[in-house]
Amino acid sequence: MLSGCRRALPAALRLAVRGWARGGGRRRVSTSWSPVGAAFDAKQQRSRLTGQSTGLFGVPELSSPEGFQEAQEKALQETEQLVQKACTTPPGPQIVMIFDQLSDALCRVADLADFVKIAHPDFAFREAAEEACRNIGTMVEKLNTNIELCQSLKQLLANKEVMDSLDPETRQVAELFMFDFEISGIHLDEEKRKKAVDLNVKILDLCNQFLIGAHLPNKIDKHILPEHIRYNFAVEGNYIQITGLQADCSDDLVREAAYKIFLYPNAEQLLCLEELLTSRNHLAQLVGYNTFAHRALQGTMARTPEKVMQFLETLSDRLFQRTLKDFEMMEGMKMKLNPQNSKLMPWDHPYYSGVLRAERYNIEPSLYCPFFSLGACMEGLNFLFNQLLGISLYAEQTEKGELWCEDVRKLAVVHENEGLLGYIYCDFFQRADKPHQDCHFTIRGGRLREDGEYQLPVVVLMLSLPHSTRSSPTLLTPGMMENLFHEMGHAMHSMLGRTRYQHVTGTRCPTDFAEVPSILMEYFASDYRVVNQFARHFQTGQSLPKSMVSRLCESKKICAAADMQLQVFYAVLDQLYHGEHPLKRSTTDILKETQEKFYGLPYVPNTAWQLRFSHLVGYGAKYYSYLMSRAIASMVWKQCFVQNPFDRAMGERYRREMLAHGGGKEPMLMVQGMLQKSPSVEDFVDALVSDLDQDFETFFMDSE
Repeated sequence: MLSGCRRALPAALRLAVRGWARGGGRRRVSTSWSPVGAAFDAKQQRSRLTGQSTGLFGVPELSSPEGFQEAQEKALQETEQLVQKACTTPPGPQIVMIFDQLSDALCRVADLADFVKIAHPDFAFREAAEEACRNIGTMVEKLNTNIELCQSLKQLLANKEVMDSLDPETRQVAELFMFDFEISGIHLDEEKRKKAVDLNVKILDLCNQFLIGAHLPNKIDKHILPEHIRYNFAVEGNYIQITGLQADCSDDLVREAAYKIFLYPNAEQLLCLEELLTSRNHLAQLVGYNTFAHRALQGTMARTPEKVMQFLETLSDRLFQRTLKDFEMMEGMKMKLNPQNSKLMPWDHPYYSGVLRAERYNIEPSLYCPFFSLGACMEGLNFLFNQLLGISLYAEQTEKGELWCEDVRKLAVVHENEGLLGYIYCDFFQRADKPHQDCHFTIRGGRLREDGEYQLPVVVLMLSLPHSTRSSPTLLTPGMMENLFHEMGHAMHSMLGRTRYQHVTGTRCPTDFAEVPSILMEYFASDYRVVNQFARHFQTGQSLPKSMVSRLCESKKICAAADMQLQVFYAVLDQLYHGEHPLKRSTTDILKETQEKFYGLPYVPNTAWQLRFSHLVGYGAKYYSYLMSRAIASMVWKQCFVQNPFDRAMGERYRREMLAHGGGKEPMLMVQGMLQKSPSVEDFVDALVSDLDQDFETFFMDSE
């Protein structure tokens, strides 16, 4: 029922619509708004220092960690009242609205806490948020097995006359709520329903445990490593801490040591993974599914694990020869640089593919960074959104206590006719204890409130960018710039998925559709006509030369088949882990067999990469989504935007057909509306393979 609380989202957030007339769409002069580029190239933007302090995101209770307890209690009290209301309301659209209010009441705490528990610099806030997530999650699972609550929805769905009178979005949301009941085992007897709740709570705990373990460093006695490579790692007394794979290090021995030590099996983590997979399978079978994958893929574009495997196997077959050639090129480069030990190994792939790109196309990041100041990139996004969608971004001054870190920026998202659409908090800069990952979090979902006003969406974009220095603003590598565009694609989906119900707002849609808007933005980031609008040298103002953009785009095709093959391997492994149980072999044996069949580089004995596969938590049985979403984004780009990336008519069509519905419409229907056809597995594979040859520069690159 309430699994819509997927990525974070509150409604108690007290965010004023400054500078806007109620219900109006024309912007008045507002002293709290400033140009977006200048805000990001400035050293720091301070919150107001005077006036009463508010809480995080403007939530009054969250001025201290203890406020999470208060926010929880309010949400649970509101939940109790709404459950009683739902159970006494006759069948009609009001039932769906009450269910959505119920979802919103819980999500406004759970989703905000989801972000705070990993990103807040204060441990006390993180701990309080973690506890809130667990308590709200437990309540959600109890509600999902509440017979009386389910019965009120069943009566609505069984009333054909009322259902026929509902609009398509309301019908879809009603069916989604019922689906959440069904996959939680509402049809089971009381004892089994309790078991389902207990399993869900156990799975939540195991997920948290696995995530923590996936990022823990491994340590060894420093004397085991040759002295000349020890300086590459953190030394603590007599031990060396290995915190990652050192994939970009030029020393083959360093990468080999990091790979073998970081991926050395941890017995506790191995047990945690096995318990997680077993518990997921038990839950799926308890509620009537053959496997967890069958349960997880309900409602997605792929629909079944059989269709996913057909997609992945077809793609793998098409990539096979290209991947072999890529590995031959990498091995040739390794032979050239290290003739004594030239066999290509898994720790070599990221490094030597990068060497090949740099050698062939001279794409040293330091040559590009001066053209990609953060402020310039934000102005580029602002220009693109304005041209395509009539949207502008403005930096807004924050209130005292509203932010968790002073270098966070707050953006108002404004449409030229519709007015203020929502807010984006930009947590872009590195800091101690902040996860090194690029993420989009929904903090509050949009919905039509009971008073007729629209609840504005609020999101956070989290990146790990370097700080500015005395001599320069924050400068981005081409990869960082592309990641910024990707995450901003999620943010625009959240802003423009203006559904009536928060349960399906913005990115609250099937996972294999949710990545389409973000990946599509990567195509814009690779087009010279777009890049030319903002890429200026931060000192001289010189534009980034076309030849440099051309080299960058061409370089992306080097070893691209091998990179995609690696993603196929991860996706197949994910399917096998969530397929038939009990597993016929250990998770490590399955990894070894799958790696040899779907990747090609040899398995390294005494390693267990799966124990670092953190996507098994949030993307369990759905890791294929990245590839399927990329295929759709490729089709949308080639059919709709390659001729003119600033085409306003296409931008409006894209908003109308794909962004506006959130999860309130079946994803394949949205794709059909945009592409004017229903793509097949072969169409998905063709789109991905054609990208390996695609001239990203477009025909405009050679014209003046």
